[in-house]
Amino acid sequence: MSTSSGKLLGPAEVRDLADLLDLQPTKKLGQNFVIDANTVRRIVKAAGVTGDSPVVEVGPGLGSLTLGLLETGAPVIAVEIDPRLAAQLPLTVSQLQPDADLTVVLHDAMTITELPGRPTTLVANLPYNVSVPVLLHFLEHFRFITSGLVMVQAEVGQRIAATPGSKIYGSPSVKAAWYGHWRTAGMVSRQVFWPVPNVDSILVGFTLREDVIGTEQERIDTFALVDAAFGQRRKMLRQSLSSVLGSSAAATERLEAAGIDPTLRGEQLTVDDFLAITRAAKA
Repeated sequence: MSTSSGKLLGPAEVRDLADLLDLQPTKKLGQNFVIDANTVRRIVKAAGVTGDSPVVEVGPGLGSLTLGLLETGAPVIAVEIDPRLAAQLPLTVSQLQPDADLTVVLHDAMTITELPGRPTTLVANLPYNVSVPVLLHFLEHFRFITSGLVMVQAEVGQRIAATPGSKIYGSPSVKAAWYGHWRTAGMVSRQVFWPVPNVDSILVGFTLREDVIGTEQERIDTFALVDAAFGQRRKMLRQSLSSVLGSSAAATERLEAAGIDPTLRGEQLTVDDFLAITRAAKA
């Protein structure tokens, strides 16, 4: 297989591979394959990937981004749910980068709980329909991942990286902040994908918080509060949290114990504020 960009895939190669596998990209699996080598190298650079640290990639697909990551010399662990794609990926890589260090794991990224090689960086073009759940699952289960960069639907990525007080700040923003510090790292044109999606994409980067913010039970309890607060985001916290805390009076008491004004709304609180509400139950 020859490529239009040395060791990476171009539009013709991506389509050839899809034909070889009799693959029709499906919306159900969120399959939109990157066909532009410059975009791939931009993602790899923005993620800070070097040959020193192992990388985990979620949903490698036909291997466009995988090859870009391997080009740095980094070992790559690729988690793929589609058996055809998982079987083909090592063959594609062996043709284009025979000395590359690739491990393919056939598994659903939503349920995987073990990874070989303890990768420290997560890089992925995440399917639009499951991007936030997959991201949170990996951050919850693989604490050795200390940084990463994901490509997601623009609207979703902006929410993940949003800060308190903004209109788009919500449940994904707070839950993501439990694990790390987030930034947007540039838009990606829909024209670099095949098939062309109906939405724009954005790169979102993160670095893990150095401190473990709370225990696993505190995370579960805090996330329940977050879901309640943003499930009725226009209501004051004393109302929106009443479903979780028992009543409006109980919610008011808990909020005041945490030092938080019961008339505030969820979008005004940081993740640490929500944790303080959880911990006020123990006081």
